[in-house]
Amino acid sequence: MSINERYKLNEIIHKESIAPSITLFKIHTPVVANAVKAGQFVVIRTDDYAERVPLTVADKDIKEETITLIAQVVGTATRKMDSLNVGDSFLDVVGPLGEATEIESEGTVVCIGGGVGVAPVYPITKALKQAGNRIISIIGARSKEMLILEDEMRAISDELDIATDDGSAGHRGFVTDVLKKLLSDGTEINKVVAVGPGIMMKAVADITKEPGIKTIVSLNSLMVDGTGMCGGCRITVGGETKFVCVDGPEFDGHQVDFDELMQRSEMYIREEHRAMWDYECRLQQAEDNLKRANKREPMPKQDPKMRIQNFDEVALGYTREQAMREASRCLQCKKAFCVAGCPVDIDIPAFVAKIKEGDFMGAIHKIKEKNSLPAVCGRVCPQEEQCEVECILGKKKDPVAIGRLERFVADYEFNQGETRVPKLPESTGKRIAVIGAGPAGLTVAGELCKIGHGVTVFEALHAPGGVLVYGIPEFRLPKWIVQRESDYIGKLGADIKVSYIVGKAKTVDQLLEDGYDAVFIGTGAGLPYFLNIPGENLNGVYSANEFLTRVNLMKAYLFPEYNTPIRLGQRIAVIGGGNVAMDSARTSLRLGAEKVYLVYRRSREEMPAREEEIENAFEEGIESRLLTNPVRILGDDRGWVKGLECVQMELTEPDDSGRRRPVAIEGSEHVIDVDMVVVAIGQGPNPLLTSTTPDLKLTKWGNIVADEETGRTSKKGVFAGGDIVSGAATVILAMGAGKNAAQSIDQYLKNGKWNIE
Repeated sequence: MSINERYKLNEIIHKESIAPSITLFKIHTPVVANAVKAGQFVVIRTDDYAERVPLTVADKDIKEETITLIAQVVGTATRKMDSLNVGDSFLDVVGPLGEATEIESEGTVVCIGGGVGVAPVYPITKALKQAGNRIISIIGARSKEMLILEDEMRAISDELDIATDDGSAGHRGFVTDVLKKLLSDGTEINKVVAVGPGIMMKAVADITKEPGIKTIVSLNSLMVDGTGMCGGCRITVGGETKFVCVDGPEFDGHQVDFDELMQRSEMYIREEHRAMWDYECRLQQAEDNLKRANKREPMPKQDPKMRIQNFDEVALGYTREQAMREASRCLQCKKAFCVAGCPVDIDIPAFVAKIKEGDFMGAIHKIKEKNSLPAVCGRVCPQEEQCEVECILGKKKDPVAIGRLERFVADYEFNQGETRVPKLPESTGKRIAVIGAGPAGLTVAGELCKIGHGVTVFEALHAPGGVLVYGIPEFRLPKWIVQRESDYIGKLGADIKVSYIVGKAKTVDQLLEDGYDAVFIGTGAGLPYFLNIPGENLNGVYSANEFLTRVNLMKAYLFPEYNTPIRLGQRIAVIGGGNVAMDSARTSLRLGAEKVYLVYRRSREEMPAREEEIENAFEEGIESRLLTNPVRILGDDRGWVKGLECVQMELTEPDDSGRRRPVAIEGSEHVIDVDMVVVAIGQGPNPLLTSTTPDLKLTKWGNIVADEETGRTSKKGVFAGGDIVSGAATVILAMGAGKNAAQSIDQYLKNGKWNIE
């Protein structure tokens, strides 16, 4: 019986308590075991309710296809990990992540591990020893019973020194005392590697700075998501902001701002207790429908006073009668301009006519001929800028509410319990790897499955949907709807693998070597932008990605049912004017903020957000600070936000975007009293995948260069589409790019031609 037949994926095959509150796990995870290198980490999730926990891989066994993890029980997530036993499985073991340690023959290397930091320093020490270095190891703990991996470290070290706070083993004192003695004794040291508490690593770096000894430290304790898409692990290194999970976790200890590190490491201390108390104090409010007469059938919504107290969907959807009345407004034009405005070419007049006749199932089947995600599109696509803006009726009256009708029939189908899958053709024998289970990737997968190709979708997060699950709040797009749409893609035949990071676990080239005939890259735009103003690394400053990921994907709004806490201020400034800014501001209100300010440097007319979302935000009580530009974030003596310094702006002539350019008004400086800031000014491409695909042509911003009509890239057999190509855009545009790419992939698989102009 093979290893894979003997054990389940992520199964615990060995568990051992190696010190009080410290547990060692050996886990069967073939992909990680075969790819991980010294210094890299994985992200662990125990179950659907657990927080994502980053842990450095302490050891691996390629033959047994296992990795060793060592965890200290310090909170809810690690207590839940410790409750698992041999034979149980972790829900997710994602990785390997981070940059591997640079292993070279350098002479004498001192490897220092403090407390549970001995676990991550062990594989680094082993690799350095195998590279021919002389190893002096120093490990420390509060007491002898808290020491871990003493025998293992001794076996790979030329010299092992031990330090305990109480003197119960080895030197009485700290690991830094031993390091000082080595230097005072004249020991020649070429390099130091230190992993442990921040205060310990700072002390080590201070000692080695004057003699100029190269010193490496690991900062993985800061990480939240682990893939670079949230920005929560940012830290100043050498005067520049770095992301620990992408740029590290190891850095030059002499360049790290340890004061900032230790302040940021306190950001979520006691937040579990605080959120638990807040949860118990909140009252659940009943829902009220708000219905008003209008030329166009209005969308029933929760009352603003009620909806800011819950995360239930704001828009309640049409009734049968409302849908039929709205559908009857359609003129059934012979030349349907609305279809030309739809990026995925839905036959809009045909499905609207079926609604008018009461044939709701016929309407949804008509939509699904071209669109596999109608419940999503009906909720979040900007129809007012696409199909509805082309509606002839809209020239003099309100256009037909095409998006609301699409949502209605999608929900109707689900409520009937009858999700029909079209008859699929025989398999073509061709296999396509789709990287990213966002709107573009799911669309490509669905379209290719309907042709008969085999499709595997690789998703880095633990749930499919991409921005649909981490970026858009529950009150705009319930996550069960995203899962329902993803399940439909699975029913079409796609194999969706979550918690699988292409670029780390395997590269694009390795997927092609594995027998995939083509690859589609739809990884989106998940690397947050910041303002680059003073104070951005203060505690209480979030990127919108981190803030919304914690709330949406990791369900912090349901704490303590889900284990992820969120640190919330009482007076919050959200910087930006797009849909993400609106989502962040409205989420803040629902979490219990007293005041939420929307800070935007232009006027309302220039806001890129959907008008419906702007109206909802202001209706709910968001306070606008328009024509206002932040210049500095102010902090208190503990490193927490206490204010946002801004200047007033005035609009001049239009710039390249077509919007009037904002210019600062001299002498208009002022401070907004806030204790939390969310930066929602956009995001760019994550380099995890592109950095491991060197022959993939990129723009100067890091986006993949791909043909707009076909999705073909500079690399034969590789296609791309969505935000990774275009930059941050809409869901439906990503789906349109996916649909075009699917057609091009099919042509390529049939004729093998690769023509790139």
